[in-house]
Formats: sequence, C-alpha cells, structure tokens
Amino acid sequence: MRQLTVISGKGGTGKTTITAAFALLAENKVMVDCDVDAADLHLILNTKIQQTEKFYGGRSPLVDPEKCTQCGTCTDLCRFDAIKDGLVDIVSCDHCGLCVYGCPEDAITMMDDHSGNWFVSQTPYGPLVHARLGIGEENSGKLVTAVRKKASEIAEREGRNLVIIDGPPGIGCPVMASVAGVDMVLAITEPTLSGMHDLNRVLDLCRHFQIPAKVCINKFDINPGITDEIEQACQEKSADVVSKLPFDRCVIDSLVRRKTVIDHPCGAVTGRIKAMWERIGAELA
Repeated sequence: MRQLTVISGKGGTGKTTITAAFALLAENKVMVDCDVDAADLHLILNTKIQQTEKFYGGRSPLVDPEKCTQCGTCTDLCRFDAIKDGLVDIVSCDHCGLCVYGCPEDAITMMDDHSGNWFVSQTPYGPLVHARLGIGEENSGKLVTAVRKKASEIAEREGRNLVIIDGPPGIGCPVMASVAGVDMVLAITEPTLSGMHDLNRVLDLCRHFQIPAKVCINKFDINPGITDEIEQACQEKSADVVSKLPFDRCVIDSLVRRKTVIDHPCGAVTGRIKAMWERIGAELA
C-alpha cells in the first residue's frame, strides 16, 4: 500500500481542489481528509456517511460537589485561575491535572473530553475518512493519526493499494502527523511571497522526514517573476516541479457547483492536472 499526502505551506493554494481531482483520476484508493480543523473535501465528493465515531482528544478536571469542601487548595495551586469554588473554567484550564493531585478530599478527577467526531463515508469514487474537530479543541495531531489509521485499515481490508491524504496547511503537529511515513508529498504553492516562504518551510519539513517531495505551482501565470524564483528554490532543494497550473475562473465555478475540475472540465487546468497525476501515479505504482 502506497501513501501520498497533498499539503501546502499556507491555506488557499488549491490543495483540496487538486486532491479532489486525484480522487477521480486514481484507481483502487482510499481518501483521507486530514485537515481536521477545517475539513472540506467531503463537500466536493458527494459523500454519504456510513460510520460515525467520537474522538476523545484530551482530559479535563471534573469536581465532585459532594466531596468538595471548597477549601481553596485547588484555586491556590492553579496558576491559570481556572478553578474556583468548585467550578472549572475549561477555557482557562491547561488540563495539567495539578488540581487532582493537590485536592485533599480527592474530589477532582480527570475525565476524557469529547473533542470531535470522525467519519467513514462512501463517495462515487471510493471510501473517504474525514473528521470534524470541535471549536477551540486541541490535539488535532492525534485526530489526524486516528483517521489515517482507519484509512489504512480500510485499504488493507478491501485490497486497495493507495491512500490519498488531503493534509492541513502549515508545518505544525497535524501536518507532521499527515506526512509521517508516507511515500510521497505533493506540495501545492502559489506565486506570492507568502506562498514561496511557506513552501520553503514545507520542503524543509519533508527533508527532515526524508520524504520525496514534488511541487505544483498553482496560478503560476499571475506572477511569472515569483514563479521563476520558486522553480529556482525547488531546484536547490531537489524538489521536482511536476506541474504549473494557469489561473482560470472556471475552477471557481466548478467548486461553487460542488464538482471537481474533472467533472466540470476547466480547459488547460484539467489537462495539466491529468498529466500531473499520470506522472505521480506512475512513480507511486
């Protein structure tokens, strides 16, 4: 089983648009949306949820009012001022558990937090594993690991030989959880100063994990000068530029219709994405 992760140093580069196109072009695959903080791949792929599971990403203190004497020990111990008079302010709480160990009445216990949900859905193009992290919840890296594990289980059970991962933007914990152990990373960038800066960080991350990285420059023609700089930087970092996609408002039209650029063809964009997949698919085979 081979694994491909599509990532970007910043949001809005077209990562999910390209991943959705790959979902149609690739065969015998499982798809995963690891952008658990803002998952949107399911919006394009016409999903039908088959399985829903709760995700418990952390633990928070819970006070037993029958045992609590309101002695104030926990309040004195908490440097975040998150507990007072037997009440816990979850927003301020750092979930460290010091109040549990310091309580003389054993009135406080750490309870698992329901931080979000993950789903297994069917699409016209194969299974999709995706998730929704609760607002303000942490441990998105753990949720990414959970959905990737489920996707691998489905691939093994159904004899599918490819997992395509739509990763989150940036280089933080959820991104590292999305790329660890994969066979290839495709980094999507755009010809802007922030796009070039964040691409360099992504490529450094891939080099750290010793993962082969390919690069796609989306909307390359809106700033040819920076496109040339990106290509030079990729050459210096031994990252192949496998495609340069032109700007086309048709792509926006396809997304508004909740279709991929394969279902709703967009001229040169569609043709170049197909050619890019042929090249990447051949290397993953």
